[in-house]
Amino acid sequence: MSASYLSDPSPYISYHDVTVPSPGSSFPVSEVRDTPGLLQGIARRWRRERRRRKVGRAYDMALEIARLIPRNSSVLDVGCGNGYIAHHLSAMLGARVVGIDLDETTEAPIDYRRFDNTHFPVENQSFEAVLLGYVLHHAQDVRLILNEMRRALSKDGLAVVYEDIPKSWWDRAICTIHNLKWRKRTGPCSFRLEAEWRRVFCSAGFEIISEKTLSRWRNLAHPVSRRIFFLKRSSAA
Repeated sequence: MSASYLSDPSPYISYHDVTVPSPGSSFPVSEVRDTPGLLQGIARRWRRERRRRKVGRAYDMALEIARLIPRNSSVLDVGCGNGYIAHHLSAMLGARVVGIDLDETTEAPIDYRRFDNTHFPVENQSFEAVLLGYVLHHAQDVRLILNEMRRALSKDGLAVVYEDIPKSWWDRAICTIHNLKWRKRTGPCSFRLEAEWRRVFCSAGFEIISEKTLSRWRNLAHPVSRRIFFLKRSSAA
């Protein structure tokens, strides 16, 4: 420490780009409030927290899906969004997982391919499992998506479909809010009851292996009744 510093002490000590008060000095609250670095730090922390939550939710859902799909099964994640579910599934299943969506890219480091809204960018019968996690209600042509899913599935492949179900007035209100949020990006959402989904799946050439209701409280930011369907290609299709 130099003599000049001792003779003319500054009230602040600088560590690279972070400035903190030196011992015994005053540090006005107004300066804390107005410090751009502090605000940037808060913004960075908030971004990290949001990312942590996204990754955590994706991990929980991937863990649930991994219990349903045989290990080493190749998976196509349709409407993969940020790609974190596909990323986790790849590690959990020890298999190839491909994600497709409408965006140019995705956040997670996965095998990502852009969907042109017409054809899945994959070969015929090239996946042992296909995942549609809360995707079909966004589809403007559900039949097209299901036809492409059937084409991508291997002969004995499994399709896992999660959907929001507007059973009560509360569910319908939540679905309406969701529709208002997404319609400009993906077009109007189409939410269906369980019986309606069953008819849609069967008419598209799928057999329903099983289905079950999921808690509406699994996502407190979107508390709607949910259902998961397990499908396979119908032998008659």
